[in-house]
Amino acid sequence: MATLDQWARDKLAYYSGFFRGRSYALPTSTSQLYGLLISKATTLIALPLPLLSFLAIPFVGGSSTTFNLFLFVLTWSALVGSHDPLTIELGGTLLVRMVLFLLPALGMLGFDCAVPGFSRGIKAGGGKVSPLDLGRNKLLEIAGVAVFNVLLAVGVQAGCEYVAIYMLHLRSLLRITALAPLPWTMAKDILKSLLVRGTLRYAIHRYLLHTSPTWLKTWHLQWQHSARQPFSLVAAYDHPVNHLLSQWLPTYLPACLFRFHVLEWHILLAIASLEDLFVYSGYAVLPSAIIIPGMARRNEAHFRAVDSGSKRVGNFGQLGLLDLVCGTSCKDEEGVVEDLTSEAEERRLQQRVEEAVQGALAGMQGKQREAIQAGRADVDRREGQPEAPPVEEPDRQGNSVDGDEGMGADKGADDEPQGPVQRRSGRRNARKA
Repeated sequence: MATLDQWARDKLAYYSGFFRGRSYALPTSTSQLYGLLISKATTLIALPLPLLSFLAIPFVGGSSTTFNLFLFVLTWSALVGSHDPLTIELGGTLLVRMVLFLLPALGMLGFDCAVPGFSRGIKAGGGKVSPLDLGRNKLLEIAGVAVFNVLLAVGVQAGCEYVAIYMLHLRSLLRITALAPLPWTMAKDILKSLLVRGTLRYAIHRYLLHTSPTWLKTWHLQWQHSARQPFSLVAAYDHPVNHLLSQWLPTYLPACLFRFHVLEWHILLAIASLEDLFVYSGYAVLPSAIIIPGMARRNEAHFRAVDSGSKRVGNFGQLGLLDLVCGTSCKDEEGVVEDLTSEAEERRLQQRVEEAVQGALAGMQGKQREAIQAGRADVDRREGQPEAPPVEEPDRQGNSVDGDEGMGADKGADDEPQGPVQRRSGRRNARKA
């Protein structure tokens, strides 16, 4: 009993000292509070800089790739040495979701509301359905739920790391080391995680959210599919349980299974965020990066099938490959094979147009170059040719002096009369001989 009381007193003294020390670190004035906020904001801004510098390496032309990688390694090592590992993981996760999904999605919704006429013109389906048709209250609800779900996912990730490290006394779910993985290793790991993510999303979306008669299916139809047509914020607009199950878990689980480096996790999250941003955007004008327009078209067909009450609801996967294999594609909808074919034809057409334009420009430049060279040669020829002698009038007998000079220029002097003098000098030479 005495031992238990002593243990309790020791614990009480420990936590009392701990909280007293933490209270001393709290700001006591406005200037200290301002300095604390500025330092935290600067820390959050500095977190994605190594990731952005790594992604910008192929586009930097001022220095070599080896030098850029060296600078990136130095920056990343300094960041890991000066920040807490959980701060790097969670701060980078929040910033990636904010910069690559949430803020652009809110901006697209603001664009739809600010210029509805122009927005309807670039919407898929001829602009028959616009986010403004849902009403102001519904749009505010969608925006609020989307922001909450994004923050909830980051909070659940923080909870998982806290349980693994501080409660179960295990290593962190993601690796956070000063030594960054090689680019080839990162590409291979991200490709594996994308395959696992696509399979999990297809299975959860098909069997749990549309097939099995559970609360998950009811929530999914009442929340996400109440938007009728997708726009970017709808990707995160669902019941919080459904959002964690169908959006966050298929992305986070492969990273934990393969124990990704935190940089690999941030890159994977950036790819997933951009995919949701464009696939759910509802625009007909999208970046033609491989098959993004086809993914958006299949997603819109899925929403139309649910909105029309069709018994055959398909297109559960965004890529469309598993729908093609399992036979769950929507009726009269092109699959991933058609998308690849049309994309290849478009690429070939663009390549032919570019080659024709380049050939025409090269021909024009060649003609201009030939004309310039011919002009220069003509000028050089004129400069090198001796000046023609002036033309003199013919004498009284009609004979030109220049003509006679031309005939006997090699026989006499220029200042002596040419014809008779030359003949007499010839006879004298013959007599002497």
